[in-house]
Amino acid sequence: MIDVEPKSPAESQTVLTDIILPPQTNHHGTIFGGEVMSYIDRVAVICATRHAHRPVVTASFDSMDFISPLKVGECIILTAILRWVGKSSMEVQVIVEGEDLLNGDRHVTGICFVSMVAVDQEGKAVEVPPMKLSTEEEHFQFERGKERAAHRKKRKKGYV
Repeated sequence: MIDVEPKSPAESQTVLTDIILPPQTNHHGTIFGGEVMSYIDRVAVICATRHAHRPVVTASFDSMDFISPLKVGECIILTAILRWVGKSSMEVQVIVEGEDLLNGDRHVTGICFVSMVAVDQEGKAVEVPPMKLSTEEEHFQFERGKERAAHRKKRKKGYV
């Protein structure tokens, strides 16, 4: 039975931390973009699954902006926050930061929006709980997420 009680974004917020090692980097000593996207996908899955309490699949990556590089030896910190929920779809914002472990300096290295869809055992979309919005920021982000979802839907219609 699906949980239909509204849930706050804080209930599913997820933070993933790791260290960047040489095999993950290019000849500049910075992490490959695909490595960062893999981390983003994993942390977004955890966040969306925590909200839905159902299996989820990745539907799209929107606005993957790389802002500054992450260097070998730095720490990568990914914070996933649920921003919008539809019937079966969820939008997760992932903020990627780098941390110099020797001095504690942090910098934002990337921001991405990931759309996830809750599915049943046959892979069919299933309903997810609504969001419980409490703060002005949560309401603002929800409205922006609704706009992005409408844009994604319109964009996808152009493919088929």
